[in-house]
Amino acid sequence: MDAILSSIAQKLSTHFNQPVQITGHLRVFGGDINKTFQLKTNVGSFFLKLNNGHLKDLFEREFEGLQLLNQTRTIKIPEPILYGSFSGNVIIEKTAIPFNQAQIFLITGYIQNENPSKNFWQIFAHQLAGLHKHSSNHFGLSTNNYIGSLSQQNNSGDSWAEFYATQRIMPLMQLACEQNKCNKKEVSAVERLSGRLPNLFPAEQPALLHGDLWSGNFMSGTNGEPVIYDPAVYYGSREMDIAMSLLFGGFDKSFYRYYNEVFPLQPNWEQRVRLCQLYPLLVHLILFGGHYYSDVLDVIKAYI
Repeated sequence: MDAILSSIAQKLSTHFNQPVQITGHLRVFGGDINKTFQLKTNVGSFFLKLNNGHLKDLFEREFEGLQLLNQTRTIKIPEPILYGSFSGNVIIEKTAIPFNQAQIFLITGYIQNENPSKNFWQIFAHQLAGLHKHSSNHFGLSTNNYIGSLSQQNNSGDSWAEFYATQRIMPLMQLACEQNKCNKKEVSAVERLSGRLPNLFPAEQPALLHGDLWSGNFMSGTNGEPVIYDPAVYYGSREMDIAMSLLFGGFDKSFYRYYNEVFPLQPNWEQRVRLCQLYPLLVHLILFGGHYYSDVLDVIKAYI
């Protein structure tokens, strides 16, 4: 780890235009994609992510996503500071790892986890609604990015139904078929479902989304305020963030009432929750397999 810390200290010194000394580091656990650490320095604490570099632009895309969220000034995120790569061998947990296996890093501000405030869910809901009010002329994003370790297409679309079909569910269903995690008949079923999407989704302006808003990607930070992180941003239907928050639990029921106070969801949004969950379920089918296959089929059958 010494080589990493030395390089990080140099990069932080350049960034802050002053000498930065790393006085300690602590492994932080949470997630299975990256190695993560808290760095203590003479100018404050930082959060460090390390990855083997197989996805060379993973942290660049995450950095850009954090910047985009930060520019809205609606909800707290870890401040994006630096991303880049290492050269030469590095030492992680007493093991020498060659450059091509320990290549990229991301540094953000470190946020201490604190007990949530009494009105945490109200603040969180209102701030997310504020984020969703940031819009664009088209669905998608200027670049592709990632959801977890899976590539996420963001080619521009004029309607949510078109974008959801061509950039979300069809590409992943075809990839799942290539990986023998579903069959061609099931791909055809999703093609039929895609043809029905214009009648299932109401027309609405694109909303800036976190993109991966499940219970593992938010916390209560300073003064118990909501903090979101690990984004997979794009402009899409805000029902996607809402549906994702309902997929793996962790959001209080009052959150949805508070959200609707300031930015009411379209009528019958509850009936589209599972349809919006098809995308993250396909992501999990590709990454993990298992019971997500039957979950995906249940959703498809429900809407065709």
